[in-house]
Amino acid sequence: MTDVREALMTGRKSDGTAVRRPLSPHLQVYKPQITSVLSIFHRMTGVALSAGTLLLVWWLVAAATSEGAYATVSGFIRSPIGWLLLFGWSVALWFHFCNGIRHLFWDFGHGFELPQVHASGKAVLVATGVLTLLTWIVVIAF
Repeated sequence: MTDVREALMTGRKSDGTAVRRPLSPHLQVYKPQITSVLSIFHRMTGVALSAGTLLLVWWLVAAATSEGAYATVSGFIRSPIGWLLLFGWSVALWFHFCNGIRHLFWDFGHGFELPQVHASGKAVLVATGVLTLLTWIVVIAF
């Protein structure tokens, strides 16, 4: 008995050559595009911001608890791993913020033409870099 799914997984390219395809298109089928990549990063940065907030909560609880607890958290935050986490959190914050503004424009029906989508996506990336850099210049200067 033949499996019906095998027939569904066989197709032809536009030039007529046979191709084996999955039942449902997924990430392995699509080429990364700025729209899909930014959408995935928007979700990832949302999760990263939630996880990074745990560091903020740890810091606040330690500050309210004792000088020893606060010193422990401060030591961790000032370590190379702490700085890396804070840098990543700031990138996630600015990307999520800028891409959220982009989504607000979409909610009002603006920017759906493909050239505008690509331009706003690139603007989000540039703004993320600039705002992150400015943030860290201020952090290091003070």
